[in-house]
Amino acid sequence: MRQTQHTAVAVVGGGPVGLLLALFLDRYGVPSVVFDAGERPYESPRGNTHNARTMEHYRRLGISTVVRGLGLPADHPADIAFFTRYAGTELARLNLASRSRRSRQTSVAPATDQIPEPVHRANQMYVERFLYEHARTRPNITLRLGRRVTALEQDATHAEVLAEPADGPAEKWTARYVVGCDGGRSLVRRALGVRYAGAGALDQDVLGRRATAAHLRLPTFYREVMTGRRAWSHWALTGDMVMNLISLNGEDEFFLLSSSIDPDTAEDGRIAAAVERAAGRRLPVEVLSRRPWTPGVALVAERFTVGRILLAGDAAHLFTPNGGFGMNTGVDDAANLAWKLAGVLAGWGGRNLLASYEAERLPVAVRNTTAARELNAGLGSVERPPELEEDSPLGAETRARVGGQLRCYGERTHSLGVQLGARYDESPIVVPDGSPPADSWGTYTPSSVPGGRTPHLWLDTWHGAGSSLFDRLGQGFTLLRLSGAAPDVKPLQAAAQAHGMPLSVLDVEVDTARDLYERDLVLVRPDQHVAWRGNHLPEDPDGLVARVTGSEEAR
Repeated sequence: MRQTQHTAVAVVGGGPVGLLLALFLDRYGVPSVVFDAGERPYESPRGNTHNARTMEHYRRLGISTVVRGLGLPADHPADIAFFTRYAGTELARLNLASRSRRSRQTSVAPATDQIPEPVHRANQMYVERFLYEHARTRPNITLRLGRRVTALEQDATHAEVLAEPADGPAEKWTARYVVGCDGGRSLVRRALGVRYAGAGALDQDVLGRRATAAHLRLPTFYREVMTGRRAWSHWALTGDMVMNLISLNGEDEFFLLSSSIDPDTAEDGRIAAAVERAAGRRLPVEVLSRRPWTPGVALVAERFTVGRILLAGDAAHLFTPNGGFGMNTGVDDAANLAWKLAGVLAGWGGRNLLASYEAERLPVAVRNTTAARELNAGLGSVERPPELEEDSPLGAETRARVGGQLRCYGERTHSLGVQLGARYDESPIVVPDGSPPADSWGTYTPSSVPGGRTPHLWLDTWHGAGSSLFDRLGQGFTLLRLSGAAPDVKPLQAAAQAHGMPLSVLDVEVDTARDLYERDLVLVRPDQHVAWRGNHLPEDPDGLVARVTGSEEAR
């Protein structure tokens, strides 16, 4: 065994959540080591949706433009389309803007537009490759690939990690904190004795039970089967078959998801035959990879924190894929946790700061997994009667009815409230003001009520880099002054300086800002959530600083 090495934070798991946690820590100047059993990123498709909040996090890290260039071509439709069979009748279509159209819409959006970074469709395998390469360039990140973490221990001052490569001596590391981002079969979670709670797979034919996922090459699918009917997500629904083919590169590569293919017998020939059956015609099918998976689950770890070891991403919660909430909830975990680790390691974060991670993120995980499962169940309730493909008046009537059900389901998958509406109203580091929060996983209502995401504003007409309010927030806390008559804030600045809390002040002079925020002063946390608001400073600025940094004595 090599000599013990040291780091501030050990990240177990080098998927997108682990890499983004390391990148956020790097932004705060915190060293981390990322361990992963794989020698390189996954080469098979996984998640496809980077939601509006995740894209905002990418923007903070300075990588949103690069990520937005990955995946589908700029002018490829982002539609979700439903068919009987792919060569058959189109039942319903959600017309969603392509990347280039979204960019044009954002450039002319009003000042109070809440989506500065629209949802982006790019498979996780493409983004993960970029994140690996980007992480290699960052000064505070050490990647230890091809090393499986096999043991964890902790005491009051540090944690120890044993990482074993395929060949060569094991490595022993000590860290102030360890974060398990190592997926649904997390060794870290199992080592802590933490179990999942919640609901398992749905007992339904449509994305229920055990299912099959596959990476396919379909060279003639667009040219000969879907002529003039391209989409991002292509569903085939018949009485005996449900399949979703998600376009990966806009040309010939697709991600197949189907509970109509038994994963225990899903040989390449069976998958190819199923695709032909869903298409309603012969076509060449090359299976590049395949794996089993279990949709419909809604599982959340009973604890996110045990001593100096924390859980994030799939190690903390498992989702059905409906809505694309899983990876995105994990990215939000990383954004929430990184600044708290940085604050504790820098000395200005109190003992309640890390405790607030579980207090804030566990309820959000329950909320989001529940929403995803409801969406999954909604898809399962869509009719697929035998007459769906009949060439008859009854068949036409059935297709119209089922198409309406599918449109209703598709509209619910937008779920902007899940994307932007996470709230931490019961958090020990948020100062409530008695205002009722708005919370709906289907819709998002911007509000500066403490606990929620800071409402967005465009500060100029360019709408480019530096134009967003989010671009001008400080790396630590930011106090927004939203009225020309806003009071002097030097007492709070002095209190923050005395405590070591990083604080910047930003005067917002957009005409609509005060109406949107409803207060003269708003204190924004490093993760862009509102910590406190008021029309004047509290009488005890030191108490406010102690509260939001987790240093307040327990009551």
